[in-house]
Amino acid sequence: MATRYDPFREMERLMNTTMRQGPLAPGMPLDLYRDGDRFVAEIDLPGVDPSSIDIDIEDRTLTIRAERRSVSGEGLEWLTHERPTGTFARQIGLGLGVAPDRIEADYADGVLTLTIPVAEEAKPRKIQVSHSKSSTIEHEDKDSIEED
Repeated sequence: MATRYDPFREMERLMNTTMRQGPLAPGMPLDLYRDGDRFVAEIDLPGVDPSSIDIDIEDRTLTIRAERRSVSGEGLEWLTHERPTGTFARQIGLGLGVAPDRIEADYADGVLTLTIPVAEEAKPRKIQVSHSKSSTIEHEDKDSIEED
């Protein structure tokens, strides 16, 4: 049995999919990368008062909260209001291979930078192989004694 193509049904499906999607970018866009023995998270927080930034770690989950206040005043009339305001939060799960007690945070030019060091036990390392006396000499001596 042949299936008939219905362009209106396809258009309706596309519209429903598009309308269900949330905003394209989260309230706190994040870049995360590894640079040698550390991870670096850069979080865009333009217009945020640095004193409103709060960073907590609980049960290997790092939570970042920040607030962007709205401009208000008597006689103020909004013509366009596109920048989101209010409190924003973002959580990052920390794996076992990082050192949460050594995380550093810096806020400059609207970007919060978190430096997350790799834990010492998670860093790759070489294991030295020691060389002990070979036991094959003992076997050779035994063989020569038995031959006599």
